[in-house]
Amino acid sequence: MPPVVLALRRLPAPRLTGLGAGLFASAVMLAIGFLDLLLLDGSPVAYGLLFLPVSALTALWVRTADLVTAPIGVPIAFAVGVLPIAGGTGGIGGQAMAVVTALAVHAGWLYGGTLVAGIIASVRKVRDMGRRQQRTRATTGAAAPLAGSAELAKTAKTAKGVKAAKGAKAAKAR
Repeated sequence: MPPVVLALRRLPAPRLTGLGAGLFASAVMLAIGFLDLLLLDGSPVAYGLLFLPVSALTALWVRTADLVTAPIGVPIAFAVGVLPIAGGTGGIGGQAMAVVTALAVHAGWLYGGTLVAGIIASVRKVRDMGRRQQRTRATTGAAAPLAGSAELAKTAKTAKGVKAAKGAKAAKAR
């Protein structure tokens, strides 16, 4: 196996709830936003590039039952993290306009990260459905012939009993 795959398998695989995954992504993106503002003077390219792995990790670490929340929570996290680098002035209204403008201008990064999360969540869901189907086939496939033969035997007994009852009725009528 390639060393990269072995290294990736050693990474932790936490299983976050849907809310936990959204909070994780939001907290990380807010921290990235502040670090970007501090170190790179609010570089949108650096912020967008760092958003992609956060999106992937969020989709990888969310529980299987909550997979649908990954592509929903990731864009919210992008919006939360863009607050520090939006650069708005003039109070709450100016800050809100700066965030809306930043979201519009950097929609490519937003869509890209959401697409990454959606693809990973979809692949995980399809793989999970395949595993469930295999387990169902394995358990019902082995039990089906037994259940089927028992059912056939029960039906045959019932048919013999009905025939015998009809024969007894016919003999009594003669």
